[in-house]
Amino acid sequence: MEPRVSIVTLGVRDLQRSYEFYHRRLGFPTTRTPERGIIFFQTGGTCLALYPFDKLAEDVAPNFPKERGRFPGITVAHNKRTKNEVDDVRELAERAGARIEKPAQIASWGGYSGYFSDPDGYLWEVVWAEDWHFHRDGSLVIE
Repeated sequence: MEPRVSIVTLGVRDLQRSYEFYHRRLGFPTTRTPERGIIFFQTGGTCLALYPFDKLAEDVAPNFPKERGRFPGITVAHNKRTKNEVDDVRELAERAGARIEKPAQIASWGGYSGYFSDPDGYLWEVVWAEDWHFHRDGSLVIE
Protein backbone atom coordinates (compact mmCIF):
# COMPACT_ATOMS: atom_id res chain seq x y z
CA MET A 1 0.00 0.00 0.00
CA GLU A 2 1.32 3.45 -0.87
CA PRO A 3 1.70 5.73 2.19
CA ARG A 4 -0.83 8.40 1.23
CA VAL A 5 -4.38 9.51 1.96
CA SER A 6 -6.48 10.35 -1.10
CA ILE A 7 -9.81 11.38 0.43
CA VAL A 8 -11.06 12.08 3.94
CA THR A 9 -14.86 11.79 4.05
CA LEU A 10 -16.92 13.37 6.80
CA GLY A 11 -20.41 12.02 7.40
CA VAL A 12 -22.67 15.05 7.82
CA ARG A 13 -26.25 15.49 9.01
CA ASP A 14 -27.15 18.24 6.56
CA LEU A 15 -25.22 18.30 3.27
CA GLN A 16 -26.47 21.77 2.30
CA ARG A 17 -25.50 23.29 5.66
CA SER A 18 -22.02 21.71 5.51
CA TYR A 19 -21.57 22.83 1.91
CA GLU A 20 -22.40 26.40 2.95
CA PHE A 21 -19.95 26.22 5.87
CA TYR A 22 -16.98 24.81 3.96
CA HIS A 23 -17.49 26.35 0.53
CA ARG A 24 -19.28 29.65 0.98
CA ARG A 25 -17.92 30.65 4.39
CA LEU A 26 -14.46 29.06 4.61
CA GLY A 27 -13.75 29.24 0.87
CA PHE A 28 -12.92 25.60 0.12
CA PRO A 29 -12.94 25.13 -3.68
CA THR A 30 -15.38 22.70 -5.32
CA THR A 31 -17.25 22.20 -8.56
CA ARG A 32 -19.96 20.13 -6.83
CA THR A 33 -23.25 21.15 -5.26
CA PRO A 34 -25.34 19.27 -2.68
CA GLU A 35 -27.78 18.14 -5.39
CA ARG A 36 -25.06 15.70 -6.56
CA GLY A 37 -25.30 13.87 -3.21
CA ILE A 38 -21.62 14.23 -2.29
CA ILE A 39 -19.24 17.19 -2.19
CA PHE A 40 -15.52 17.00 -2.97
CA PHE A 41 -13.16 19.82 -2.01
CA GLN A 42 -9.68 19.88 -3.51
CA THR A 43 -7.22 20.64 -0.77
CA GLY A 44 -3.42 20.51 -0.79
CA GLY A 45 -2.69 16.88 -1.61
CA THR A 46 -5.83 15.31 -0.15
CA CYS A 47 -9.47 15.66 -1.07
CA LEU A 48 -12.04 16.43 1.63
CA ALA A 49 -15.46 14.92 0.96
CA LEU A 50 -18.84 15.51 2.61
CA TYR A 51 -21.48 12.79 2.44
CA PRO A 52 -24.73 12.26 4.37
CA PHE A 53 -23.89 10.47 7.63
CA ASP A 54 -26.56 7.76 7.33
CA LYS A 55 -25.56 6.96 3.75
CA LEU A 56 -21.91 6.78 4.73
CA ALA A 57 -22.73 4.35 7.56
CA GLU A 58 -24.80 2.28 5.10
CA ASP A 59 -21.86 2.26 2.67
CA VAL A 60 -19.63 0.78 5.38
CA ALA A 61 -22.10 -2.02 6.14
CA PRO A 62 -25.90 -2.47 6.01
CA ASN A 63 -26.24 -2.64 9.81
CA PHE A 64 -23.43 -0.23 10.73
CA PRO A 65 -24.43 2.12 13.60
CA LYS A 66 -25.92 5.39 12.37
CA GLU A 67 -25.20 7.50 15.44
CA ARG A 68 -22.00 8.97 16.76
CA GLY A 69 -20.93 10.53 20.03
CA ARG A 70 -19.80 14.09 20.65
CA PHE A 71 -16.14 13.13 20.20
CA PRO A 72 -15.74 11.24 16.92
CA GLY A 73 -12.22 10.07 17.79
CA ILE A 74 -10.64 11.99 14.91
CA THR A 75 -9.30 15.48 14.38
CA VAL A 76 -8.35 17.23 11.16
CA ALA A 77 -5.31 19.51 11.30
CA HIS A 78 -4.79 22.69 9.31
CA ASN A 79 -1.15 23.70 9.62
CA LYS A 80 -0.15 27.32 9.09
CA ARG A 81 3.14 28.98 8.15
CA THR A 82 2.89 31.74 10.79
CA LYS A 83 1.52 32.01 14.30
CA ASN A 84 -0.73 34.95 13.32
CA GLU A 85 -2.40 32.84 10.61
CA VAL A 86 -3.69 30.49 13.32
CA ASP A 87 -5.71 33.33 14.83
CA ASP A 88 -6.84 34.50 11.38
CA VAL A 89 -8.25 31.05 10.55
CA ARG A 90 -9.90 30.73 13.96
CA GLU A 91 -11.62 34.09 13.47
CA LEU A 92 -12.75 33.11 9.96
CA ALA A 93 -14.12 29.80 11.24
CA GLU A 94 -15.96 31.51 14.09
CA ARG A 95 -17.55 34.03 11.70
CA ALA A 96 -18.52 31.08 9.48
CA GLY A 97 -20.44 29.50 12.37
CA ALA A 98 -17.82 27.19 13.87
CA ARG A 99 -17.75 26.60 17.59
CA ILE A 100 -14.43 27.44 19.24
CA GLU A 101 -13.58 24.42 21.37
CA LYS A 102 -10.14 25.56 22.53
CA PRO A 103 -8.79 29.06 21.94
CA ALA A 104 -5.36 29.15 20.30
CA GLN A 105 -2.56 29.04 22.84
CA ILE A 106 1.02 27.93 23.27
CA ALA A 107 0.96 24.13 23.24
CA SER A 108 2.87 21.89 25.67
CA TRP A 109 5.18 20.88 22.80
CA GLY A 110 6.02 24.51 21.94
CA GLY A 111 3.74 25.23 18.99
CA TYR A 112 0.61 27.38 18.87
CA SER A 113 -2.67 25.56 18.51
CA GLY A 114 -6.43 25.78 18.95
CA TYR A 115 -9.52 23.81 17.97
CA PHE A 116 -12.88 24.58 16.40
CA SER A 117 -15.73 22.27 15.47
CA ASP A 118 -17.72 22.38 12.25
CA PRO A 119 -21.56 22.20 12.15
CA ASP A 120 -21.42 18.41 12.65
CA GLY A 121 -18.95 18.58 15.52
CA TYR A 122 -15.87 17.48 13.56
CA LEU A 123 -12.81 18.91 15.23
CA TRP A 124 -10.29 21.01 13.35
CA GLU A 125 -6.96 21.87 14.92
CA VAL A 126 -5.38 25.04 13.53
CA VAL A 127 -1.72 24.88 14.38
CA TRP A 128 1.70 26.44 13.83
CA ALA A 129 5.20 25.40 14.86
CA GLU A 130 8.37 27.38 14.33
CA ASP A 131 10.34 24.48 12.87
CA TRP A 132 7.75 23.24 10.35
CA HIS A 133 8.39 23.51 6.64
CA PHE A 134 5.99 23.28 3.71
CA HIS A 135 6.10 21.99 0.15
CA ARG A 136 5.14 24.39 -2.65
CA ASP A 137 1.60 22.98 -2.68
CA GLY A 138 1.18 23.92 1.00
CA SER A 139 1.45 20.38 2.35
CA LEU A 140 3.51 19.85 5.46
CA VAL A 141 7.01 18.40 5.15
CA ILE A 142 7.27 15.40 7.45
CA GLU A 143 10.89 14.45 8.17
